Amino acid sequence: MEHGRAEQPQYGSMHLPHGTIELPVFMPDATLGVVRSTDATDLRNHHIQALVMNTFHLMQRPGTSTIQALGGLHTMSGWKGPIITDSGGFQAYSLIQQNAKFGSLSHDGIAFKPEGSDRKFQLTPEKAVQLQMSYGADIIMCLDYCTHVDAPADIQEVAVMHTIDWAKRSKKEFERLLKQKKLSDDKRPLLFGVIQGGGSEELRKRCAEALLEIGFDGFGYGGWPLDKQGKLLTDIITYTRELIPAQYQMHALGVGHPTSIVELTRLGYAIFDCAMPTRDARHARMYTFSAATSTFAPGEKWFSYIYVNDDKYIKSDHAVSAYCDCLCCTNYSVGYLHHLFKINDTLFFRLATIHNLRFMTMLTERLRELYYAQDR
Repeated sequence: MEHGRAEQPQYGSMHLPHGTIELPVFMPDATLGVVRSTDATDLRNHHIQALVMNTFHLMQRPGTSTIQALGGLHTMSGWKGPIITDSGGFQAYSLIQQNAKFGSLSHDGIAFKPEGSDRKFQLTPEKAVQLQMSYGADIIMCLDYCTHVDAPADIQEVAVMHTIDWAKRSKKEFERLLKQKKLSDDKRPLLFGVIQGGGSEELRKRCAEALLEIGFDGFGYGGWPLDKQGKLLTDIITYTRELIPAQYQMHALGVGHPTSIVELTRLGYAIFDCAMPTRDARHARMYTFSAATSTFAPGEKWFSYIYVNDDKYIKSDHAVSAYCDCLCCTNYSVGYLHHLFKINDTLFFRLATIHNLRFMTMLTERLRELYYAQDR
């Protein structure tokens, strides 16, 4: 497959009920209502614009009635900015793929019973929308039938069929709830459809065209974005972006490696989320820029990793990065971080997480500056 760059996307801003997001944007995964080891103030102070939370996990813990009793996701978490909620389709699919005894997928939706749980959960397209609306989300994702790119053609075909049908049902329920709640255009959340189809151009096209006909505010690239070697599926990701008119923003679901964000921004994606930067931080893998500025040209070495658990940093009095203004880099040395990690103090997890998240927000800030300069 040979594809060029998608039509120049209209990055700009997205205006949502709980604030405006400048694009492109990276959002950390606050799966269970928290970005581990940080609080809302840490996130705001380091330029995080929005969070992603997960319906599959939240409906189990703390549970929908508890979330509502605590005032919805924003009040419960102390985060006042935009929240995107994932439908949970990917997580339910992963659970069932792990072991069929945990649940099943059918025309009606996804039934699952996590290991160790005595309760069976039912996630239908309607239920997924109802839950996300009740949580107070700013962007709601339709329930989709997720697949791995290497799944057989017949499975991919079924996934697209169900994804389209579930999208129709999601849109109908979404519109019913908007009417019931009497939400104006500036107060209502956005609804995103998710494009499935694995590595098949024909199926991706069929799914995209059907979702465009149903009508959504934006779209997500669905399915596992990496091949067996862990490399980005650039060809099919590019093709999928080209299927959607440039005025619609696209969310590269689960994509968060720095080089992948640079590449997919070039291809027209504007919304990214991933648990990797925060997970890497907790394992002492910290991100650093190689220079104060960068053009992200092919072959340019613009970032690297520092493994602060390495004994060579025991007496290092330097900051993790000379180009970072985060709480960690402006106050503490690598040697001190090494010490905190070795004694397993929770302060390490907070400082390392803050640093990697600030790296990600600085990355998207640089990309916004780069694309703004190109547009002038």
